[in-house]
Amino acid sequence: MTNNAIRIASYNIRKARGLDQRRMPNRILSVINTLSADVVVLQEADRRLGVREPALPRMMIESETDFQLVELSENGISLGWHGNAVLVRKGFAVSHVERLKLPGLEPRGAVRFDLDIGAGVSVIAAHFGLMRRDRRAQLNALCDATASCAHTVIAGDFNEWSQHKGLEPLEHGFDVHAPGRTFHARRPMAALDRFALSEGIQLRDAGVEQGALAKVSSDHLPIWADIDVPMAAPTC
Repeated sequence: MTNNAIRIASYNIRKARGLDQRRMPNRILSVINTLSADVVVLQEADRRLGVREPALPRMMIESETDFQLVELSENGISLGWHGNAVLVRKGFAVSHVERLKLPGLEPRGAVRFDLDIGAGVSVIAAHFGLMRRDRRAQLNALCDATASCAHTVIAGDFNEWSQHKGLEPLEHGFDVHAPGRTFHARRPMAALDRFALSEGIQLRDAGVEQGALAKVSSDHLPIWADIDVPMAAPTC
């Protein structure tokens, strides 16, 4: 069996507001460029109020990176859906893009898209709720949404401080990987940002970007993972 290797990254950009309280989208994009990723999922990519304007200008993404934006917005203004946005390196084929509503007391959503690589992989980008019972319900919903998919990656801000509780819905179908502590960026104490890989997807390596710029650009540090997607007939 041969494999296709890609690097996927996840980054809660805090609406491009750094620890110095300055909104600097160019700083966020510089951090993203250091990740050498093929796919980057972002959380808090849109402002919270009003029409939810993007925290990263579209023209700046186009001019300062090698990424293209996956269109997810309902209003034609925001970058994403419930703050979840997706960047893919130019040349990567994306299909089956959809927005997924998630249960819970606070409004949350996730986005799903398929990468046409190898056997194909379905990627879920999500920012989970603040309450554990909501997070469990949200994880159950995503497991149901991808039940027929042969290969799935869930990436994002899991908002779970515990290493042992809260992720029970993933126990039988996914391996969960926390590359390291990501929050708070100034003094990381919790591994809130994670990847969940379904059976058949191999993790080669993973890490946390801890450069000087990343430590001031957001309250989270970005994570990355090198994964292998097997070659086989797609079943999703």
